[in-house]
This record gives sequence, structure tokens and C-alpha cells, in this order.
Amino acid sequence: MLELNNVEVLYSEVILAVKGITARVPKGQCVTLLGANGAGKSTTLKAISNLIRTEDGRVTAGSITFDGTNITGANPVDVVRQGLVHVMEGRKVLRHMTVEQNLVVGGHMGSGREAKERLDEVYSRIKRLAALRDRTAGYLSGGEQQLLVIGRALMSQPKLVMIDEPSLGLAPLMVEEVYGLLSDLKASGLTLLIVEQNTRVALELADYGYVMESGRIVLEGPSSQLKSNEDVREFYLGLTVEGERKSFRDMKHYRRRKRWLG
Repeated sequence: MLELNNVEVLYSEVILAVKGITARVPKGQCVTLLGANGAGKSTTLKAISNLIRTEDGRVTAGSITFDGTNITGANPVDVVRQGLVHVMEGRKVLRHMTVEQNLVVGGHMGSGREAKERLDEVYSRIKRLAALRDRTAGYLSGGEQQLLVIGRALMSQPKLVMIDEPSLGLAPLMVEEVYGLLSDLKASGLTLLIVEQNTRVALELADYGYVMESGRIVLEGPSSQLKSNEDVREFYLGLTVEGERKSFRDMKHYRRRKRWLG
């Protein structure tokens, strides 16, 4: 459904942030992009939606195809109309509007009747939002805001949703609720592309994963294979080969010991 072919991304005509990555997201599956801060994960999502143009960035090489159409450098509004929605990092709610008003904004491309039907569907799927429909969005907890931005994305009836750091800053119980929702969405047939630093929860949900470092994909494979990979376990799950929790005192030579950075 979504394919990136040798994509490069440049900021301010100077900084090469993504360096020739190739990846694909099959229809109906969940794919995750893993890696540390600065690896190029969020930039990759912004390149796909072309929201990167608001940050003086652009795709300078390669191509991005969605549902058979080349969307490289396309207008972000047209990308959404084709069924690809980007939920950005930081829970960008409209803080002075209510939960319901935020959701209605997400369905503005349809008719009033369609928006009402979609609103009912979102409330049915995310019952916490139904209980909060009259609450001002800025007063919601971080987890409630995350549920809200996902619900707002669903209002456009997307074919594929890209979500950037859905678990960032959330308490464990809220992470469980958010990922429970994502699991339900996946089961309903929605295609997902998730950027995540919480490798454990991402690999539990994803069918396939890519590990990014310094703008490049350095590892990829089915989630079950990545979970058992020695490097992923050590550097992203903090586990030894035997499955024990690893001490940070043993990580002094972190970069030197990463075989793919040698």
C-alpha cells in the first residue's frame, strides 16, 4: 500500500536527514519504525505526508507511492484525501476547543451527515472520548489527548494512519489503553505505520519493523525476528541474550559495539 524507494530528505538545502531508505507498508498490516532520537524516524513520516515542507525540508531523491499513486512532494491536503493521515508527535489538539469540536474538525472533508456518522463511530470505538465530549481538550490528560488525536484521524476514514510516538510521556496503564485501541484498529483492517521509541510495545503490535540509525535503515524484519535479534535486545530492549535486564554500566561502548555502525 505504501512504498518508499531510496528516499532522501534534505533540510534547508544543507542537512541530509534521511539517506536513501527503502521500506514498504503492506495493506492491513502494522509496520513500526524504531530507533533513538535523531535517527530520522519522524522526518520519514513528515516526508511521506509532505508536512516536512513547513520545516524547510523536501524529498530530494527517490519516490513515495501510496495506493499506486506517486505522492512524492504532493499537497498534504491531497494526501489526506487519498486516505493517508499523519498523527504527529506531541498530541496536537486544538486546546481551546472541546473534544467533540476537535473530532468534527477531523471530519470536515465530508458532508455534515457523514461527519455525524463518523463521530458516532469514533465514540463507539473510543468510549472514553464519548464521556469527555464536552471537555475542553487542553484540560485532558496526555493519554486522553493521544486518544483524541487518533480519534480525529479516524474522522477522515483513512486507509492508512501514521502515528508518531503514541506512547511518549504516558503512564504504563495509558500506554496499554492506547495500544489496545491501535490493536483494535489493526484488527478492523486499518493499515498502520508507527514511529516509536518504546520498542517493546511497538514490536508486540507490529507485523514488521525497521530500525533506523543516522538517517539509514540498519535492520529490518518480522517483529518476532527483531525481538529475538541480539542487537535489538541489547540496544533497544535493554536485555542480555539470556533475557535478563542489562545494566547501563555495561553500555559504555554503546556506539562502538553496534556492529552496523562499524
